[in-house]
Amino acid sequence: QVQVVESGGGSVQPGGSLRLSCATSGRLYSIPAAGWYRQAPGKQRELVAAISKDGNTDYADSVKGRFTISKDNAKGTVYLQMDTLKPEDTAVYYCKAKIGIYELDYWGQGTQVTVSS
Repeated sequence: QVQVVESGGGSVQPGGSLRLSCATSGRLYSIPAAGWYRQAPGKQRELVAAISKDGNTDYADSVKGRFTISKDNAKGTVYLQMDTLKPEDTAVYYCKAKIGIYELDYWGQGTQVTVSS
């Protein structure tokens, strides 16, 4: 069974940086495309950044210029580099990865990011 795992969350002060990682647990699967989502308390889950099979990227307006999504096909890992973090970036961050030749969607369990002074 495919399991997607996020890592790299934590607590940071405003202006700080974190890098999230998304990969499969156990067997290595390629992740041709993926998206990072976040959900803050009392709010709907929203798309933060996405990367396509061709490497094209897309970002929510609120994170443009501060977040960078990338992938390492050899490692089967997708990253979200988050710089200049703000308190409003506080949320649980989820990875939705397309996996396998049929590019089925799998969600991770989420990782908490807290930005606070």
